[in-house]
Amino acid sequence: MEQNELVLARLSNQYLLRTGERMEVLRAMNGFQAQFLSNALYAMRLRSTAYDTAHAADSLVKSWTLRGTMHIFAEADLPLFLHTGCRYRSRDWTVPSFWNQRPDWALTPQRQAYFSDLIVDAFAQGPMTREALKARCRAAGMTQAEEGSIFHPWGGGIRELCERGFLCGTVSEEKAFCLCPAFTPMEEQDALLEQTRRYFTNYGPASVRDAAYYFGPSQAEIEKRLARLPVEAAKYEGQQLFSLDSGRAPGQSLPDCLLLAGFDPLMLGYEKKQSVFLPPEYLRGIFSLSGIVMPPVLLHGSVAGRWKHSGKRLLITQFRPFSQEERGFAEAAAAQLWGEAVQPVFQDA
Repeated sequence: MEQNELVLARLSNQYLLRTGERMEVLRAMNGFQAQFLSNALYAMRLRSTAYDTAHAADSLVKSWTLRGTMHIFAEADLPLFLHTGCRYRSRDWTVPSFWNQRPDWALTPQRQAYFSDLIVDAFAQGPMTREALKARCRAAGMTQAEEGSIFHPWGGGIRELCERGFLCGTVSEEKAFCLCPAFTPMEEQDALLEQTRRYFTNYGPASVRDAAYYFGPSQAEIEKRLARLPVEAAKYEGQQLFSLDSGRAPGQSLPDCLLLAGFDPLMLGYEKKQSVFLPPEYLRGIFSLSGIVMPPVLLHGSVAGRWKHSGKRLLITQFRPFSQEERGFAEAAAAQLWGEAVQPVFQDA
């Protein structure tokens, strides 16, 4: 497989050459990483046909899923991502977990049970923010140390309530939570296999190493799942790549310019140091040391800069000088997304 062929196949499978219906895209892509909600909604918009901003959040939920990170995904996929391995609706807080095994965890199982019940009961009044929940818990005697555990910046006890299917995040910039709709979780192994099927269909061709980077488990675990899927194999620069037929033809030519989202699946879907889209010298221009994934500018399928949109200004940081023609490609891509009112401004990195 040649590089151009691989780039075209991945762009096509990720709905970046031909768009799809919003919910089809959302489910095919295993949702979108959403610690910054605007990035996730933009990534979905970029891939969706007839995208309606007013109804973009309809039938969506937000919770911690792949890689232990916050994602938006279809409500219909709650059984897939909160499968039986997530201890659906269990109120047993004595079971060892990532959180209660931390040395700074401040609650006994009895105290965690008490405050978990208090938090879930609070949602009878509707969605609530973290700050409103903190105030309620403080009034019920929560200590500062206990608050630090339940409302930990990386999730803590609130995250456990989401992962067990009690709560979901609202798909709004307010960063509130609400009661999670009831559902019947899928069996864990069936759910993991379906997630993997979607990956090799819509992110492929991809290597076992790419899939392990995307999902988080060992390469040996990915190989076990692959053995249960009717994948096609190809080779690229000595690497074995696997894919499933997406039904989307790869196309013949690379797009002149793509303005991708921050935390875009095209960046998160493959091992970043071996990405066919990201020249190694630009790695830190997109993947910051603090864990932020910047929104890339792709010129003919290769990262050449990043962008930031603010009001009527689109600041494009060039990782290498753009030609006049390339600047025109970026201006045309911006106009297609935001109209002529948005003016690109170019600067060097």
